[in-house]
Amino acid sequence: MAKNTFKLPDLGEGLPDAEIVKWHVAIGDEIEKDQPLVSMETAKAVVEIPAPYGGTITKLYGGIGDIIATGDSLVEFEGDEEAGVFAASTDKGTVVGKVDVGDEVVTERAIQVGKAAMGVRAIPAVRALARKLDVDLSLVTPSGKDGAITAADVQRVAKILREVGPMEALRGPRRAMARNMSMARAEVVPVTVSDDADIHAWKNGDTTMRLIRAIVSACNVEPALNAWYDSHAVGRRVLTKIDLGIAVDTDEGLFVPVLHDVGNRDPDDLRRGLEAMKDAVRRRDVPPEQLRGNTFTLSNFGSLGGRYADPIFMPPTVAILGAGRARDAVIALDGMPVVHRILPLSLTFDHRVVTGGEATRFLMAVIQDLVNPA
Repeated sequence: MAKNTFKLPDLGEGLPDAEIVKWHVAIGDEIEKDQPLVSMETAKAVVEIPAPYGGTITKLYGGIGDIIATGDSLVEFEGDEEAGVFAASTDKGTVVGKVDVGDEVVTERAIQVGKAAMGVRAIPAVRALARKLDVDLSLVTPSGKDGAITAADVQRVAKILREVGPMEALRGPRRAMARNMSMARAEVVPVTVSDDADIHAWKNGDTTMRLIRAIVSACNVEPALNAWYDSHAVGRRVLTKIDLGIAVDTDEGLFVPVLHDVGNRDPDDLRRGLEAMKDAVRRRDVPPEQLRGNTFTLSNFGSLGGRYADPIFMPPTVAILGAGRARDAVIALDGMPVVHRILPLSLTFDHRVVTGGEATRFLMAVIQDLVNPA
């Protein structure tokens, strides 16, 4: 009988890890190839992983709630090598935590005390105290000589942390959001330009659908914002097809599913696609093809509140349009004060690749389309 360790595959475009939601098998189970093995929650969806082999489950590398890195061991199988069930393998993979074979999975987690701890001033005894009390030294305000952290500083922070309660680990979409926003801020050079669209002439209108149409119009006027930028090669790809990422807020976190080819779809088709996309996000079963490849992003945060913002977009895209809450405002018309319906807009762009002129022309093209009655 041969053993083979199945490692967690990449469940998306470069997703670094996934969380175990539910095991569909247990140690000792006899399973067949393609039988449901485990449900994993990624940054974008819950994905059911089928068994790559048939045979007997001999080890599970993690329990419910554990986060497994892409490429790390997930399941160990035992099968009949001569029957062709398994390919011979001596690579047992990297175990996430310590998992003992038996009726239950036991996971040991390492405790890290402050990623920035090496950049602070503290004697070894104080560092040891911080490890004992599980205090991140990067969170401690020093009171000692020359900015050194004292034992009293560590004990003060430990007391505060006990009072506020345990830390909640970010998982799933929130974990991905934290990682992605940090990456975006570290790489992108964002600049935001804002203005208002007078939408008083609208008879009736779905704001999101009107914004989609306006973005398509603006991309035709100023295509430089519908692009991907490669920071390593210092080059860009200006794209003709518009695949629009639309930010969707949920209790679990932020999702950005993609409406593909919005410039070549009729309004009814787009509306059906938009509603189906929102339903899929709520059910957490968005198809993988709707979670990748956006060329521009829309955040209609005004449906919740707020006027202007500095919305964040993810590389390799170079821009995002944010729409705030529409409001009635007094404006001057032919020298007279009138009350009109106003939609505030914020366009954030990557100044490494998009000029201020290109961004401003894009925003003005969006506004020019929105002011039309229909």
